[in-house]
Amino acid sequence: MIDVYVEKCRDDIEIPKYANSGDAGVDVRSAIDMVIELCETVVIPTGLKMAIPLGYEVQIRPRSGLSLNTPLRIANSPATIDAGYRGEIGVIMTNTSTFWEEEDNVLYTLETKDNAQGTYEIKKGDRIAQLVLKKSPQMNLVEVESGYVETVGINRDGGFGSTGVK
Repeated sequence: MIDVYVEKCRDDIEIPKYANSGDAGVDVRSAIDMVIELCETVVIPTGLKMAIPLGYEVQIRPRSGLSLNTPLRIANSPATIDAGYRGEIGVIMTNTSTFWEEEDNVLYTLETKDNAQGTYEIKKGDRIAQLVLKKSPQMNLVEVESGYVETVGINRDGGFGSTGVK
């Protein structure tokens, strides 16, 4: 286990903990109530600050149930919290809803199922993402002459879906 120091920076915040032995991530919760409109991107504060050891990062990743059941997406997944960052951790979330399924004044919650399209309400304490600790060695970037990179290792070419879907 690696020590990561966690500090509460808002009232009534729960320190994340692993739900089960062997889990890769800990669930992080919203520190405030918030409404996310259609096609809106927001930063949801967690009320937490961390001191991450050098050589590591903490990644913010989606919770699978949230991604399956709602149109809410973590916009920059996985997000990286660098070892040198000491500010409050926020989760960038986008409501990818593009139309209303119900009346305009319906507010869906994270308990809503079937990817209901519309405005979503996040409540303080809702589990919105997960945090995963990862090793992150720094790269030594060595500038080389033009054409050299193609001669190192195997060049399989392609990329961006070049291998197809089947």
